[in-house]
Amino acid sequence: MPKKFESKSKKSFSNDEPTLAPVAALQAELCGFKIASPTMLASGVLGISFDLFPRIIKSGCGAIVSKSIGSEPREGYRNPTMTGVEAGYLNAIGLANPGAEEFARELEEEYSKKPVPLIVSVFADSGEHFGELIRKFDRFSFLGFELNLSCPHVKDVGSEIGSEPQDAAEVVKATRVETKKPIFAKMPATIINVPDWAKAVEASGANAIVAINTIRAMKIDIQSRKPILSNKIGGLSGSAIKPVAIRSVYEIYENVKIPIVGVGGVTRSEDAIEFFLAGARAVQIGSALGQDYLNSFQNVNRGIREYLGANHFTNIEEIVGLAHR
Repeated sequence: MPKKFESKSKKSFSNDEPTLAPVAALQAELCGFKIASPTMLASGVLGISFDLFPRIIKSGCGAIVSKSIGSEPREGYRNPTMTGVEAGYLNAIGLANPGAEEFARELEEEYSKKPVPLIVSVFADSGEHFGELIRKFDRFSFLGFELNLSCPHVKDVGSEIGSEPQDAAEVVKATRVETKKPIFAKMPATIINVPDWAKAVEASGANAIVAINTIRAMKIDIQSRKPILSNKIGGLSGSAIKPVAIRSVYEIYENVKIPIVGVGGVTRSEDAIEFFLAGARAVQIGSALGQDYLNSFQNVNRGIREYLGANHFTNIEEIVGLAHR
């Protein structure tokens, strides 16, 4: 078993990418642990590629969020599951995953050999079942859990149980008693009252909020006159949803004290900086990796560092929430 990454230890992760120096200017602190850069891999983008993850970290990624894992194996939807749209992508993968037993085996046999700063994403249809997943994985040495309360295209899970503040709070409570690891609550994109939602999950024990997930959307082929995705409805990601994500982060920051991770449309350093100014302490990158997955983190990090230097800031913390002042 690898050494545990306990939040109380203030463990700091570094990468070997020389272009990121000085690393200290880019460090981000979340829930008591530090990561070498404020850019993270969003859940679901590269699956569960334990062989690839170390390479992603070396390219400048501060932490990796795994594909969402459920109790049972799930094949997901048949093809087509993804299509390009204006300023982004539309996808309906269907939360395909190997299931809890197989993922636990992979954590034991593969992750233990190549540990990286990892956050495990989980999904379920009730607080009780979320808790069962947490118990199954909690013995392994990773940074924390991301609760997928916000998938927009799978029935009975995701946004169906995470859209109401009280329902989301109950899930957080059920998981909080099962682990001492940090809990990241991932917010649906279509929350009507963001302040109430954010305050509810904070009061229930969430250590951070991830905002936002994809937006429920559709594309129709005019020649066949049918929806392009096999599931008809999918989740919209990419630059098209960034203004919604920025607004959400801004509202959350004004109402809670726990850290925020911004996600939705980060393709350039300017996007990440906008999230920081709105109140995020880190960002996740997803759709942008479809164009250049190995250089995306490095390019965004380089631009952040240049912005900090040009404006006489010494670290990310100095610009978090500046848009509120």
